[in-house]
Amino acid sequence: QDGRSSFIGHQLGGVMEVPNSKDQRVKSARAIQITYYLQTYGSVTQDLIGEKWESEFCKLMHKMQLDHQDLQLYSLASFSLWKDFHQTSLLARGKILVSLMLILLTATLSSSMKDCLRSKPFLGLLGVLTICISSVTAAGIFFITDGKYNSTLLGIPFFAMGHGTKGVFELLSGWRRTRENLPFKDRVADAYSDVMVSYTMTSSLYFIAFGMGASPFTNIEAVKVFCQNMCVSILLNYFYIFSFFGSCLVFAGQLEQNRYHSIFCCKIPSAEYLDRKPVWFQTMMNDGHKHTSHHETNPYQHHFIQHFLREHYNEWITNIYVKPFVVILYLIYASFSFMGCLQINDGANIINLLASESPSVSYALIQQKYFSNYSPVIGFYIYEPLEYWNGTVQEDLKTLSQGFNTVSWIEQYYQYLRVGNISATNKSDFISILQSSFLKKPEFQHFKNDIIFSKAGDENNIIASRLYLVARTSENTQREAVELLEKLRPLSLIQSIKFIVFNPTFVFMDHYGLSVTMPVLISGFGILLVLILTFFLVIHPLGNFWLILSVTSIELGVLGLMTLWNVDMDCISILCLIYTLNFAIDHCAPLLYTFVLATEHTRTQCIKNSLQEHGTAILQNVSSFLIGLVPLLFVPSNLTFTLFKCLLLAGSCTLLHCFVILPVFLTFFPPSKKHHKKKKRAKRKEREEIECIEIQENPDHVTAV
Repeated sequence: QDGRSSFIGHQLGGVMEVPNSKDQRVKSARAIQITYYLQTYGSVTQDLIGEKWESEFCKLMHKMQLDHQDLQLYSLASFSLWKDFHQTSLLARGKILVSLMLILLTATLSSSMKDCLRSKPFLGLLGVLTICISSVTAAGIFFITDGKYNSTLLGIPFFAMGHGTKGVFELLSGWRRTRENLPFKDRVADAYSDVMVSYTMTSSLYFIAFGMGASPFTNIEAVKVFCQNMCVSILLNYFYIFSFFGSCLVFAGQLEQNRYHSIFCCKIPSAEYLDRKPVWFQTMMNDGHKHTSHHETNPYQHHFIQHFLREHYNEWITNIYVKPFVVILYLIYASFSFMGCLQINDGANIINLLASESPSVSYALIQQKYFSNYSPVIGFYIYEPLEYWNGTVQEDLKTLSQGFNTVSWIEQYYQYLRVGNISATNKSDFISILQSSFLKKPEFQHFKNDIIFSKAGDENNIIASRLYLVARTSENTQREAVELLEKLRPLSLIQSIKFIVFNPTFVFMDHYGLSVTMPVLISGFGILLVLILTFFLVIHPLGNFWLILSVTSIELGVLGLMTLWNVDMDCISILCLIYTLNFAIDHCAPLLYTFVLATEHTRTQCIKNSLQEHGTAILQNVSSFLIGLVPLLFVPSNLTFTLFKCLLLAGSCTLLHCFVILPVFLTFFPPSKKHHKKKKRAKRKEREEIECIEIQENPDHVTAV
C-alpha cells in the first residue's frame, strides 16, 4: 500500500504461477513466511523485554492456531532453538534413572552364581554404583567451575558407564582366575596385577583421545565442553575403581575366605548340618559343591556365562563348518560399511538436536517443505565508515552481492537516484539526499533501521549499515548454505570493505565443516597412540597389527552403518565416533594380546582360552551397556535417538568382532603357534633326560616314589 518495492520470493512457499504469463506472475501460494525484527539497544532491560515479547508472541500464535483450525501457524523466536535444545534434558531425566536401574539389575544378575560362597552380586551392584559416584563427582566439579550445561552432556553417563563397568567386570574375572588356596590379600594382588595394567592403558587412551577434543585446537564449543567433562569423568572413574571398588573386592574376598554367605553375610553351615535341612534351605545355603570335591581345580567355572562359553560357544564358533558362514557375514558387514562411508552426509540438520515434538521442529519441517528453494536470509553487516558515493565502492558491493537476491537500502537508493536523475557524487550530497528525501518517503522509511548515522559538528557520517542477502538453492539447502558461508567469510578478510555475515542458523552450521575430518584425525591419532604405547610395553607386534585392524573395522563399520541408518554427522555422532574408537580398544585389546601371547599347541586352543579368560567380562559389560540404552528410545528427542543409534552400533559391532569375527579369523591367520609346540617338546625331552639320569644315579629314588 505504501508503494514499497521488495523481493519476497523467499517468503512465499508452494507457489503456482499464472499459466502462459511472460513475467512469471504468481497465481497462488500455499505458505507465507513473515519475519519481525525486534529493536533493542544492547541493554539488559531491553533484552528482557524482547524475550518477554517473544514469549507472549509464541503464546498468541498457539492460541490463534486453536481458534483458527483452517490455518496452520508456526512460530520461531530467537530463544526457541535454545529452549527446545535444552528441553531434551528435562525429557530424559526419568529415562536415565530407568536406564541406571536396568544396568544395576543386569550387573547384579550377571555377577551371580548358584554357589552362595563364590557368587558376587553385591560386587556387580557396587561396581555400577562406583561409576555413578564418580560421574556425580565429575558433574559437581563441572558446575563448581562455572560450567555451562547443554543437552549433549547427556551422553557422558553412558560413555563413562561403558568404560568403567569394563574395569569392574575385568577385576571380577581376574578374581575368578586366582587360586582359592591363596590368602585373600594375595588373590586381590594377583587380580590387580592381571587387570589394572591393561585398564590403565585403555584409560590413558580415553583421556588422551578426549583430551584432544578438549584442546584449544577444537573449534566446536559443544565438543570441547563435552570432552573436558569426559576427561574428568575418566580420571575419576579410574581412581574410584582403583580405590573404592578395590576395597569392596578386598572385603568380599575376606568374606569368601571365612566362608560367609555372599548375600546374607552369615556363616555357611557344614555339609552335615545342611543334609538335615529342607531343600529350599540347602539351595539357599549351598556353597556349590560337596566338601569331598573341594580339590576341584576352579569352582568358578560354574559361573553360567563361563560355563556357556566353555561347554557350548567355544566349540561351536571354532567348528570348521561355521567358519565359511562367518567369512560371508564379515564380507556383508564390510560391504555395507563401505557403502555407508561413501554416502556420509556432513551437512547437519538442526532438527537432529532438538526435542521431537517441539515448536522449532514443526517450524523447521514446514520451512524445509515450502521454503527450501532459498537459503536463510543472510544479514550482511558493514561495520566501518565507507565511501558509498564512490564508484569503486559501489562496484565492490555489487560484486560481493552478485548471485544473491538482495533486500538492500543501497540498491534502492541508487535506483532512486537514477530514476530521479539526481547526482550525488560527493559525500555531502549523498548523505543529504539520503536523509532529507529518500528516507522520508513512505516506501523507503523501513530502511531507517538499516543505517547508523553519526554527527561530528555539522557533518553527518554513515558509520555502519546492513543489507540482507537471499540465495537461490536446490533441495540440499543446508549443504549449499554452508558453501555460501565458506565463500563469503574469506572475502570479509581480503576485501577492502569490512563486513560480517550472520544468520541464527549459522550457529549450527559453523562447525560442520570439520564434522568428518575431526573424528578421523582423532581416530588416527588414537591408533598411532596405541602403537606407541604397546611398543613401549613390549607386546607382540602382531597383536598391535590385529588391534589396529579390528579397531579400524569397527570404527568404519559404525560410521558406514549409522550413515545408512540416516544419522547425520552432527555433534553427538562425532562424539560417539570418538568414543567407539576407545570402546573397541577396551574390549578387543585384552582378547587379542591374550591370544598372541598364549603358548598352547594350536590357534584354536589359544582362542578358546582367550574367550574363556576375557569373554565373560566382555559379554557382561556390553550386555549391561546395550540394555542401559533401551530407555533412550522412549525419550521424544532426536538428540537422544541419535545417541541411541550410534551407541547401539558401537556396542553391537564390538560384540560381533570379539565373539564372531576375531575367533574365526585368528584360527587361520598369523601369528602361528608352531614355535611354541617345538619349545614345549624341547623342554619335555630335556626334563625326561634329567629324570633318567637321576634314576640311574640313585636307584633307591624309584622305590621312594
